Amino acid sequence: MIQKKQIQKPQLVLVVDDHEINRDILGIILEKDYEILFAENGKAALDIMEARADELSVVLLDLLMPVMTGFEVLERVREDEGLKNIPIIVLTAEKNAELEALQLGAADFITKPFDMPEVIRARVARIIELSEGRQLISAAEHDKLTMLYSRNFFFEYADRLYHYHRELRLDALAINVEQFHSINALHGRDFGDSILRIMGEGIRDFLSDTTGIAGRVEGDRFDIYCVRQPDYRVLLDRLQARVSSLSRRVKVNVHLCMGVALWSEGTEPVTLFDRARTACGLAKGNYRDPIMIYDEQLRQKEEMDQRLLNDLRPCMENRDFVVYYQPKYDIRCDPPKLASAEALIRWKHPELGMIPPGQFVPLLEGNGLIGIVDNYVWQEAARQVAEWKEKYRFTLPVSVNLSRADVFDPNLVDRLVKLLKDNRLDLGELKLEVTESAYTDDTQKMLEVISSLRSLGFEIEMDDFGSGYSSLNMLSDMPVDVLKMDMRFIRNIELNETDRRLVSLILDIAKYLGLAVVAEGVETEGQLNILRNANCDLVQGYYFSRPLPPEEFEKLIERELATEREEHHDA
Repeated sequence: MIQKKQIQKPQLVLVVDDHEINRDILGIILEKDYEILFAENGKAALDIMEARADELSVVLLDLLMPVMTGFEVLERVREDEGLKNIPIIVLTAEKNAELEALQLGAADFITKPFDMPEVIRARVARIIELSEGRQLISAAEHDKLTMLYSRNFFFEYADRLYHYHRELRLDALAINVEQFHSINALHGRDFGDSILRIMGEGIRDFLSDTTGIAGRVEGDRFDIYCVRQPDYRVLLDRLQARVSSLSRRVKVNVHLCMGVALWSEGTEPVTLFDRARTACGLAKGNYRDPIMIYDEQLRQKEEMDQRLLNDLRPCMENRDFVVYYQPKYDIRCDPPKLASAEALIRWKHPELGMIPPGQFVPLLEGNGLIGIVDNYVWQEAARQVAEWKEKYRFTLPVSVNLSRADVFDPNLVDRLVKLLKDNRLDLGELKLEVTESAYTDDTQKMLEVISSLRSLGFEIEMDDFGSGYSSLNMLSDMPVDVLKMDMRFIRNIELNETDRRLVSLILDIAKYLGLAVVAEGVETEGQLNILRNANCDLVQGYYFSRPLPPEEFEKLIERELATEREEHHDA
């Protein structure tokens, strides 16, 4: 099979000499391999270079010419950003001129007379090859959008700074654009690119006044390695101001966050930037103080987090996770009646002791491992409901958490249905709680899954209602049966008239929509009476009971059964 040779456009060479004979000789030597342009003085050469800067592969430049000398051309080219990357080979018969030409930026020289054509062709080919190699490296070296270093080059140069300039105290900064994927999705990639571009401009301005380097190392992550500054908040505020000025035009809020790892003796850049990224992750979502500095306390937290992640599966297998139950009481009757419970996970670590849920649950959510714990809770809760049902002939529905990660499990519905079947439970005996924030994270997917579960007969509770910002707008579209009012509404209802009115408003809206309401965090009799008078359905909180392990919770069941027997006897 005959393959056609790929036809490439010949490389373009500019020959500049005031003597026609020299131009002709060089033209004859090079014409077989290159396309040739000619100029008879420096000014004519500059005109051609400016017009065809992107096409020229090399310039052969005589030094001594009328109108404009080769030295003057070299000086002009060195000062012009658009021309200085064109390699220039000087043509000279004067040995003393070679050094000056090289100092002005010449790439090589060819001596006159031109009596060695093979040497001339070899030198031209070598300089073109070197120049094209540098251009390829330069293209890979910089991110085209922001003109900052690309990831690999940034860390290579950061490593060189660290090893060759130990006298510098260089801090690591990681900067992120929060929810950047959503910005691109909602407002288009062009707008997203304009955000990144203006970030690059702001960072380059910052580096113009200090020693350091910067790179765009991921889609929306910028790293800076720079000499210690008195206050990095100034940089973050300046960048935020630029971004906000741009984003206001499309009526969208774009927030930045920053993590800082301060220089420490012997700490290499890769480690320092790991710390900066950790700090940046913790600063996300904190719009009042979106900058976090990695310190000793943060280091200890990071070590603890890693240990918990490592211990998760062994502790799960060892059943060091225990499900506690907090009762929910129906306050529409007097006395209030035990109606259901919420399953809450507790970690009794064999060495570290009891680990608060607020410490390990967000950690597992952030690392995509919360589904392991959720499945464990579902199994334990279903088993426990079945056990109490058998032991006491008493049905106590239990609510379990459904996290955002669970929604993307393609086997979720089948798993929950099988769990009920294996424990011989009815659909109403295992309720599903979904936090309000989960609905706003991936609304369409969440609605599809929850609607599917609800159509089967599962009861859906929206947890932490009122903690988000779009509740009332979205509520009419939510496939839910019960609202769990966030405890922050309840905390001050005895003292704050505004909070009392908000609670009444939420209860009125829920009644209008046919939803039951559970008030969380009820701790006093005064709070209970206000909620009862406002027609709240159920409450949970320390007023009735803290979360209890199963053996202690059984006492509440036994007390409830005793009360029912007394009421039946009196009747």
